[in-house]
Order: sequence, then C-alpha cells, then structure tokens
Amino acid sequence: MGWIWTVALIVSLVVGPDVVRGSDTDVPTAVTGVSLPPDYRTWTAVAPSLRTDKGHIRMMLANPVMLEAYRSGTLPFPDGSKIMKLVYRAVASPEWAEATVPGEPVSIEIMEKDSKRFAATGGWGFARFRPDGTPVNDMKLYVTCFPCHQSNVQGHDFVFTRWAP
Repeated sequence: MGWIWTVALIVSLVVGPDVVRGSDTDVPTAVTGVSLPPDYRTWTAVAPSLRTDKGHIRMMLANPVMLEAYRSGTLPFPDGSKIMKLVYRAVASPEWAEATVPGEPVSIEIMEKDSKRFAATGGWGFARFRPDGTPVNDMKLYVTCFPCHQSNVQGHDFVFTRWAP
C-alpha cells in the first residue's frame, strides 16, 4: 500500500466514517474530518497576507475561540480554535494600477484545533474547499500540510498567521 493511502486509512480510522461524512449532510466535510463552518463569513479578520510565489492574496479569519487566544496572547491555541484562509488571485486594481486587490477566488482553507482528534498533526486538522464550498479530497495535498507547518512555525503552535491589531 502506498504511503498516501496509508495516511488516508489512518485518517479515516482516527476520525471515523461519521466524521468524514459530516454529521449534517448540508455541511461540506473534507476527507480529513474538518468541515466548512456555515458561519465562517461572520468571523473576525486576523491578518491579510500576500503569497508572492503563488500570486495569491489571503485573508485570515478567526472564530471567537481563536480570536480570544490571539487577543490575549495565549499559546498554544485552545481546542475549538479555527482559522479560515480565504485565498484569491492577486490582481492589479482596475481603478489604480499600483494597488493589488483580490481577484478570482482560489480556495477556502481551514485549520481546526482538536488535540485528541488530530494528535498526530500537532492537534490541528487541515482542510481545503473549492470556492463553491465543495471539499478537496486529495490526500496527496493534506500529507504536505503538517510537515510544512511543523518545520516553519512549530514555536507558534504550528500557525503561520500572526495577529495584526
């Protein structure tokens, strides 16, 4: 069995088939067991970022649990923390060429903290959704998430985003 399928099997055994399917059929859920929260657009903006290697503008939104941890400087982030990344193509503003603005949506990504469910990945579950909200269920993508976070931001509870007051 290839390593990708081994990881997929482990994820399905750890989170269970009911979690992968989602408890509510209207809530999109990735193969990793992480769902797209229906209220994420009401979350608070934490920080923007520009990914120059990909040509993406990203806006990070935090749920109330994670927002409180950011505001109080609490690390590690508590279970229940969720951070959403809205990813757009970076384009020149049609009104002002010197400004870069969000263009076409690329993806919706989320990290969810649950130290029991996601113990093997530092307590974090990862998921990516298409702009229409359908999950990207390619395990080749997900096996790269935690190693990148682990090697770059282990000292910040595996989260790249810093609070931008």
